[in-house]
Amino acid sequence: MINSLNPEVDCKLEFIRKALTETGAIALRLRGTDWFAWATAGGSHTVLLTAETGVAEILITAENAWVLTDEIEAQRLQDEELPANFQMHIYPWADVSQREAFVKENTGGGNVMSDRPIYPKETPIIASLQSRKQTMMSSELERYRRVGRLASEAMTEVLSAAKPTWTEYQLAGAGAEALWARGLHPALTLVAGERRLPLYRHATATAEEIGRQAMLVFCARGWGLYANLTRFVSFDFLGEKHSELHRQVREIEAAALNSCRPGVSLNAVYDTLKTAYEEHGYPQAIREHHQGGTTGYLAREIVANPATSDILAENMAVAWNPSLSGAKIEDTFVIHSDGTLENLTFDPNWPSVEVAGRLRPVPLEIWDDRPLSI
Repeated sequence: MINSLNPEVDCKLEFIRKALTETGAIALRLRGTDWFAWATAGGSHTVLLTAETGVAEILITAENAWVLTDEIEAQRLQDEELPANFQMHIYPWADVSQREAFVKENTGGGNVMSDRPIYPKETPIIASLQSRKQTMMSSELERYRRVGRLASEAMTEVLSAAKPTWTEYQLAGAGAEALWARGLHPALTLVAGERRLPLYRHATATAEEIGRQAMLVFCARGWGLYANLTRFVSFDFLGEKHSELHRQVREIEAAALNSCRPGVSLNAVYDTLKTAYEEHGYPQAIREHHQGGTTGYLAREIVANPATSDILAENMAVAWNPSLSGAKIEDTFVIHSDGTLENLTFDPNWPSVEVAGRLRPVPLEIWDDRPLSI
C-alpha cells in the first residue's frame, strides 16, 4: 500500500462509526468518486473520467473498513491509491454477486447508509456526514492548496501562450494538457471565443477560431478536490465596454465574497448576489446562470439558490461565478474562522486589481504577443 495507517482516515472512520451508532445503521457503503476520495484521504478509484462512480467501493462497519474491488483493479489500488487503514475484498470481475454476498454477510441484511442508495435496505447519508465532507481538515487544506496552485499555474501558462487563430478545441486541449502535465484531472475545460462569448454562459468548445478574445474555465481535480477558476484573454486592448463589464462583475462578486462568513446561509449569499445584480442594473442576470456555491470533493457540493438554507462553516470551500453577457469571474476560496477568505487559485503571475481588499483577476491583454501591463 502507498503508506501506513493514515491519521486523517482514522479520524474520519471514527466520525463515521459515531454516525452509525446514532442512526442504528449497520454499515456505510460509499460508491461515488467524491466520497471515495474523501474517505481515503485523496485516493482515486476513477478510470472513466466522466463517471460519478469508479472501479471500487468502500464498506465501513463498527469493526472493519474494506475496499471492495475486482481482480483487475486490486493490485494497482493497493500499490498506488489506498492507505493501510482499509482491508481489501477482491472478487472476480465477471461475478459481482460475490461482492454482494460479502456485503450481506457483513451487514446481516441490516440497514446500510449509502451516498448512492440502490438496494431496498440502503438509506441516504445523514446531514452531519454530508457537512463533515464539506469541512476541510488541515491535511485536506494542504492538498487543496496544492491543487489550486497547480490549476492556476496551468491556466496562466495556457492563456499566455494562446493565439487568436487557435480554435476553441485547441485552447481546451491545451488546457487539458497543462492540467494532466501537473497530475490533475481536467474534469471541465469550457471555452468561448469572441463570437460565442456573449451568447452562452456554459460554452463547450467548438472548432471555431477564438478570435480577438476568449474565456477559459477549469474544474481541475486532484486528490479528489476541485479547483474552479475562470480567466479571460484579449488579443488587443480590451476596450471600454468590455472593461466596464468585467469591473461590474468583480464588484458583484465582492458583495458575495464579503458575505461568506461562518454561520451565514447559502441562500443569504444568493440574495446578496441578487441585490448586487439589481444595483448594477441587471435584475435578470441572476436567472441567466447559476451563481456557484460550496465546493470541495464535487465541483459544486451545493449550488446556491433561494431555498438552500445550508450554513457556511469554517474550513468550507466556496466558488462563486457571477457573470454578465461577455464577462465572468471565478476562483476557489476557503473560509477561515475569522471570516477571511483564502484564495486557493490565486496566481501572482496573472494580472489583477484590488477589489474590497482582495486581488481579483482581470483579463490578460496581449498585443503583438506581449502581455500588456495593467
